[in-house]
Amino acid sequence: MPVEMIEEIREGTDDLSEWISDRDHLATLSLAEEAEVALVQRVINEGYARDLTDQEIEVIGRDPFLISYALQAPAGRCVVTNEVSKPRRLRRHVPDVCNLLGIVSMDSFRLIKDLNFSTSWRATSRP
Repeated sequence: MPVEMIEEIREGTDDLSEWISDRDHLATLSLAEEAEVALVQRVINEGYARDLTDQEIEVIGRDPFLISYALQAPAGRCVVTNEVSKPRRLRRHVPDVCNLLGIVSMDSFRLIKDLNFSTSWRATSRP
């Protein structure tokens, strides 16, 4: 995960923010790259708007950073998000910005399916 996304999660007050703050998890999850400023600016300008207000910048948060990492290697990366496409809304959602920039985005269910991920857990029978 990009450091910007980890920071955003750590600012929370839930179990995930506590879990991700563990140094062992950080080392495993952290993407060992820095954002390219020019790509972040491209995401903002082309994906959102060139003239965002301070309030609008606060609303989009660190999403442009996430999308910019996918732009660094678009053939091998995608953006995984819980946001759903809402192209007619004034504030664009991550899937819509990705679509504008030619980046693949998906939700976690599609990621699990595409990776053919499974566990060895078995459902227990209920009497």
